Amino acid sequence: MRTTPTDRPSPRTRWRRIGTAAAAATLMLAGLGTAAGEANAAVPSKVTWAATPCSTPKKTGELACNSLRVTGGTTAFQRANGVTPKAADATTPSGYGPSDLQDAYGLTSAAASNGSGETIAIVDAYNDPNAEADLATYRSYYGLSACTTANGCFKKVSQTGSTTSLPSSDTGWSEEISLDLDMASAICPNCNILLVEAKSATMANLGTAVNEAVKLGAKYVSNSYGGSESSSDTTYDSSYFNHPGVAITVSAGDSGYGAEYPAASKYVTSVGGTALTASSTTRGWSETVWKTSSTEGTGSGCSSYDAKPTWQTDTSCTKRMIADVSAVADPATGVSVYDSYGITAGWYTFGGTSASAPIIAGVYALAGTPGSSDYPASYPYAAAGTSALNDVTSGNNGTCSTSYYCTARSGYDGPTGWGTPEGVGAFTG
Repeated sequence: MRTTPTDRPSPRTRWRRIGTAAAAATLMLAGLGTAAGEANAAVPSKVTWAATPCSTPKKTGELACNSLRVTGGTTAFQRANGVTPKAADATTPSGYGPSDLQDAYGLTSAAASNGSGETIAIVDAYNDPNAEADLATYRSYYGLSACTTANGCFKKVSQTGSTTSLPSSDTGWSEEISLDLDMASAICPNCNILLVEAKSATMANLGTAVNEAVKLGAKYVSNSYGGSESSSDTTYDSSYFNHPGVAITVSAGDSGYGAEYPAASKYVTSVGGTALTASSTTRGWSETVWKTSSTEGTGSGCSSYDAKPTWQTDTSCTKRMIADVSAVADPATGVSVYDSYGITAGWYTFGGTSASAPIIAGVYALAGTPGSSDYPASYPYAAAGTSALNDVTSGNNGTCSTSYYCTARSGYDGPTGWGTPEGVGAFTG
């Protein structure tokens, strides 16, 4: 398997890149955000956001996307770089871009040299008719190579594999699709991208889309949706997520402490969320658990139904524990996305664990093809406690009877798992 050293500038170089120390201090305050005026317990910020429409299921039995779109204020990225337009101004990017994310997670060298020939699949519901065009705008702006149907890099299909008979279009899920495609591109610019669109957001249709992605050859499959656990989940595990040799990532949820499915599947990598801000450390960044309120923040928890995978060794939860790893999800420290369908065409900042799941799928792709009989969710556990992961040790996502289920600590915890990537070493077998 490929491994690549991390690319980490010195703190002095890092501060030159983002601006003055004063701007950096402002950035650190900005990362501790508020949603719609509700203050985080730490430091309030003027950033506001709202759940994307797909976070409310259209029909009974459908799952929700896990994304939030910034609607106002000045984001962490803007504060760090002295950008004056407000985050709601769609004419200018207002969130972290590829170079920021690659730098934060020690991926700059790997992103430049790895990923060719690898395919990341994005599984979402409904159709985004502007997906390829919006992706082209994002990649062009940030200087990434073109990824189009014509050059073989991009492909969009339905859950049956059709390129012509696609689901009905949906504005909310189009926002989600743009977020997912852009994050996969930001982390692995050399990867091919396969967008598989389910005809609705039911587990049966989304699961069928996962199977189609694997059938079409994707070794990395990102899923940014979830819902309440049920006694049917173990059946869904067998039907849709048991794919040895494929890294399947799933967002842990945006409703704070509590388990959801398919993040609880024992076959997937469950991805929690952090607030990502600049710091004067050697790394140049710091992270805490993403929490806005008791009902908004990264998900975590002990599954009620799914069995514990053999590689997961925490002792208080006898079943599957969420999460495994994490990445940025706080909208106040959110990521830049270009979207145009059913919305004013332009740049938006997004958060939610819908951002962190495709980021981690991209890291797996940079790390190289998993072993054919492996469950790649086990890889970070083999690297637990090493410099290949940034241990997130502060913050919580709610109240729980067993502390590590909802509160960060040294080592493993529910909200952030074993931490965030520091290079690709924790994501290779």
